[in-house]
Amino acid sequence: MFPFIRTTYGRRMAALALDWLACYAIVAAFSGGIAQMSPNHSLYVLIMFFAQTWILISLQGATLGHRIFGMKVVRFKDGGPVTVRQGLIRTILLVLVVTAVTFDENGRGIHERLSGSVLTRS
Repeated sequence: MFPFIRTTYGRRMAALALDWLACYAIVAAFSGGIAQMSPNHSLYVLIMFFAQTWILISLQGATLGHRIFGMKVVRFKDGGPVTVRQGLIRTILLVLVVTAVTFDENGRGIHERLSGSVLTRS
């Protein structure tokens, strides 16, 4: 087990909110503004969030929100960078929400345990 510095629940939620708002802003910009968005656009925001999270975690180890709040995603075993597969598993389970708000004694959510990753302070 890699020794890691835990992140707080508040940091996690703030980073998640920032990532979601960034995706919302991108979809709104392509839709012609917030006033032009319909309820159907929420699916596009979710798709954008999924793609952004998976790609950025797989390539850089952190999303925009993670970077701003001083966090990064690493492998739980050795602290190395996560693989594309680990990033995909983590992101799929993160989007399901329930797996992301259930924590163990190490402060890891189900999405982190099943993907073999952990969110640490950078």
